[in-house]
Amino acid sequence: MLTISPRTARRLFIHRQGLAGERGPNDANGILSLVERLGCLQLDPTSAVARSHLLVLWSRLGNFDRRELDRLLWERKDLFEYWAHAASIVVTADHPIHEATLMRTYPGTTAGGQRVRAWIDANKPLRDHILRRLRREGPLPSREIEDLAQVSWASDGWTAGRNVDRMLTFMWTKGQLCVAGRDQRGRLWALAKNWLPLEPLADRRLRVDEATRQAVVRSLRALGVGTQKHISEHFIRGRYRDLPSILAALVNEGVVLSVRVGDSTRSWDGQWYIHRDDVALADRLSRGAWGPRTTLLSPFDNLICNRQRTAQMFGFDFRLEIYVPKNKRRYGYFVMPVLHGDRLIARLDPVFDRKSGILRVKALHHEGRPTAAEGRAIHKAARELALFLGGSEVVFETA
Repeated sequence: MLTISPRTARRLFIHRQGLAGERGPNDANGILSLVERLGCLQLDPTSAVARSHLLVLWSRLGNFDRRELDRLLWERKDLFEYWAHAASIVVTADHPIHEATLMRTYPGTTAGGQRVRAWIDANKPLRDHILRRLRREGPLPSREIEDLAQVSWASDGWTAGRNVDRMLTFMWTKGQLCVAGRDQRGRLWALAKNWLPLEPLADRRLRVDEATRQAVVRSLRALGVGTQKHISEHFIRGRYRDLPSILAALVNEGVVLSVRVGDSTRSWDGQWYIHRDDVALADRLSRGAWGPRTTLLSPFDNLICNRQRTAQMFGFDFRLEIYVPKNKRRYGYFVMPVLHGDRLIARLDPVFDRKSGILRVKALHHEGRPTAAEGRAIHKAARELALFLGGSEVVFETA
């Protein structure tokens, strides 16, 4: 069995995530290539610094033009918004994977799925009204669609009574609708068949096992090395039907190889896997062919979105504190880990003051005693982030 060291495993993961080696181009094609490599960019409304998907791209591409991403989404339509391991930006060419693993079967047969199905059926007039409006008028915001629900959506949370929003979301998950743009107040909705360039993909309809196989390969390559659990929690999280047998078939075919991650004294727990096309890269990385960088990561970054894996691979215990009361936070509101080479060496809690153009670092917590070089690298990365945001300076409000 192939054996690689924990350091090589980390470096392979970082490299496959586009966070080491030579940066790719930061134009539209470079952005598209990166999203294809990552599988998805998670969307999150928090904007203490910037929207998460913009930070994920910046960490890898540097100072890119946000209009190029908009062009990919709303003009070229090479990207679209859908549910991957959360609400995300995904690649339009991957539509057949998402159609087979979620759209086709949604809302499913679970108790929750049956509840959604019953509610949709009870509100057929609202669903048909949405279809008519969008067919006749094109993209619309939810606020311009009348609530014709006959049965109100019941919830203990913020979705209670938000009938139009609930129906739009359910129809989006089903693949009937898509996001066709955004204004200052939210999403614009359209009929997917009228908006997305789906006709060239029509002959690529996949069986569920075929789609799952493709998704397994995409997930593993984004991870570099991973266990079955890691694969199942990445890219199309929770949608890998019959994963053990598909993974076994890939191993039998030699597409995926079993690998031991460890050194002469101990191995990491679990069965680990690597794609055959990444074996040579792992070997180069083990021999020092390594292009390290220092950058800041969104708390929703693909590298650290699996908290258990992050702890295992980097010895870095990371938790979101956005919803923790201020007086109980340990590190801060929007903490951005610092990637330095193959280690996570610090945590920043920044906020961007858009009026003054100042990126304020409210807290800086080092993992261990920092070297002078690490300190300089952290300050340089923070300045680069400020420039990307259109800021003029960085102010560290902590010693």
